[in-house]
Amino acid sequence: MSDRKSIVSDYFEKILNTIDVGVHFIDQEGNTVFYNDKMAEIDGLDREQVLGKNILHLYPSLTQETSTLEKVLQTGQQLPAHIQTYFNVTGKRIMTVNSTYPLYDNGKLIGALEVAKDITSIVQLHDQILDLRHQLYQAKQKENKNKGTARYEFSDLIGRSKPFQDALTLAKKTSRTVSPVMISGPTGTGKELFAQSIHNAGARRNRPFIAQNCAAVPADLLEGIMFGTARGAFTGAVDRAGLFEQASGGTLFLDELSSLDVYLQAKLLRVLQDGMVRRIGGTNEQQADVRIITALNMDPAHALEEGLLRYDLFYRLSVVKIELPPLQQREEDIPLLVNHFIEKLNPVFGLQIRSISPDALRRLTAYNWPGNVRELGHAIESAFNMVEIDEETIEERHLPSGLLANRVIAEAESGGHDRLPERMKQMEREAIAIAFRKNGFNVSQTAQELGMKRQALQYKLNRYGITKKP
Repeated sequence: MSDRKSIVSDYFEKILNTIDVGVHFIDQEGNTVFYNDKMAEIDGLDREQVLGKNILHLYPSLTQETSTLEKVLQTGQQLPAHIQTYFNVTGKRIMTVNSTYPLYDNGKLIGALEVAKDITSIVQLHDQILDLRHQLYQAKQKENKNKGTARYEFSDLIGRSKPFQDALTLAKKTSRTVSPVMISGPTGTGKELFAQSIHNAGARRNRPFIAQNCAAVPADLLEGIMFGTARGAFTGAVDRAGLFEQASGGTLFLDELSSLDVYLQAKLLRVLQDGMVRRIGGTNEQQADVRIITALNMDPAHALEEGLLRYDLFYRLSVVKIELPPLQQREEDIPLLVNHFIEKLNPVFGLQIRSISPDALRRLTAYNWPGNVRELGHAIESAFNMVEIDEETIEERHLPSGLLANRVIAEAESGGHDRLPERMKQMEREAIAIAFRKNGFNVSQTAQELGMKRQALQYKLNRYGITKKP
């Protein structure tokens, strides 16, 4: 009888070693009892290396919480068709579709059996398709940018908080006119999106929208870019249209206006007053039929006080002033923005994320977002890189590690406790606000009194929403 059982056992082992799926059987201690040839091929291991070894030793990247075999041992419940990503002891990355089942003998759990199908090559092909799709997307974006078009409209601007809605209402009114508009707000609040939306809602929507970041180009180069050059004006100079000519009949958006050299500010003012533009080295003037929209990433009053912006140019360009609120003042908009980014990124990553968990959302709302909406978008994109292909919810563990430091603050707020990090944050804010008022809202003097760099103080002012009173 024992010989017959041995023959049957050998027979089934041969069958399991010929099938095209991996089979892994562990006992109640998590040690490997059976491991077929296909499973060894998938994992890149020898059967002799695996038999008798504990699975958590074989797969260091797995834990009792993430291993499907361990889950089945703990719960006694089967896990059908589960996608798993792990690394074996040699560091090889593996992706499989697993079906895992508990094994009972007379009602007693004696181990777990896993059947695995290797999908690593399929996932690699999927990643290659995504890369190609991303390259096509970038090429299309570059093509649109070269055409000088504005892609965003008011329907793309998301938010229902009162500060955001107030700014949106004013922006929609300005689209009916051709008056200069100055948009201010911290970095990442969407100033160019507002500028494009104003352009697309106005009578110039079918004309060019040209954007230029004044901080991105040195002053000696920016002059030629802005006003154009005539052949022979200087060595190597050729006939080239400037921004005013390129945007003729449309809109010229100048971002980070406070970074524009004072000399160029004077020349820009002259063009705005006369309505005529002349290329560098040229003799002919052309009419500058352009609507000007500018943006500042600081309070305009501060830019004027620090001498970063000419008063006469400011008055000329700030016929309408729109102030965009930082994300810290738009807490109720965060869930809307998160859902927007999820919908936007799903087709790019080839995923089907449907929601974000309450714990993850609490983490996001507790964070102060110094980078505002742009930083929130990057955080969601980072989470997309962390989720598995079969997951449909962004969990707290998927969020960037940089947000982890805010967990204590979030727990303190949710639990109603005034913990040390929050108290220190409040004390710092009050100390900066007092010193700022004491020094007449002068950033340089305040930074000197507090013993910190001017750039660091500017960051803190934006972070805490401290501005000069009207």
